Amino acid sequence: MFSRLATTAMIAGAFAPFAFAQEQGGGTGGILGQLIFFVPLILIFYFLLIRPANQRQKKHRAMIEAVVRGDTIITSGGLIGKVTKVTDQELSVDLAEGVRVRVVKTMVADVRPKNEPVAANDSKSS
Repeated sequence: MFSRLATTAMIAGAFAPFAFAQEQGGGTGGILGQLIFFVPLILIFYFLLIRPANQRQKKHRAMIEAVVRGDTIITSGGLIGKVTKVTDQELSVDLAEGVRVRVVKTMVADVRPKNEPVAANDSKSS
């Protein structure tokens, strides 16, 4: 075991000056080489992550601003109810008969307009 470790250390020590000599002679590219690598990387992140997230935020913001009384909403917690009152930051929502809650507008996940039909429940239950 010791002899194998000593042999490996000797071989590494023998080739070390060649590795250092190669580093000194290199240096091609510099800042330009780094820019050629990072600019496409930044563009890929922008088009795959940042831009779609911004578009989703704009779409969600427009959807929330368009909420009016009578719309059916789905909250991010999964509650479904009908909007009875709209203020700047909150909505008053009827969840069931006699159950009214206040919901922060940003917690609305989906809006169904009042003229949109509700999907039929075709499941057979006995």
